[in-house]
Amino acid sequence: MKNKYAEILALSPEILEINEQVFALADIYQERNILTPKFYDDGVHIASASVAETDVLVSWNFRHIVHFDKIRMFNAVNLELGYRQLQIYSPPGGDDL
Repeated sequence: MKNKYAEILALSPEILEINEQVFALADIYQERNILTPKFYDDGVHIASASVAETDVLVSWNFRHIVHFDKIRMFNAVNLELGYRQLQIYSPPGGDDL
C-alpha cells in the first residue's frame, strides 16, 4: 500500500479545498437522510468531489460511499442542485477485502 500511495503522490494530485459550498452540500446529504451525522465526513468527501467536478471517486468505503443506493441518492441531489453526476467505484480488487 505504501508503494501505491507513493505512486499517487508522484503524479502531483490536486488537493481539493474544503469550503462553505462543500459543507453546504454535505449538509444537504444529511438533510435528505443519505448519511447520518455520525458519517458527516463521508458526506464532505462526496461533496468535495462533486463541487470540484471530479469525474470519478474511488473508495473502499462500501457501507457509505460505494453503495448502489447511496450513489443514486448522492447523484439525485447533485443533479437537482446543478452539479454533475459523480461516478463512484471501488479500486480493482477492492471488493475482495
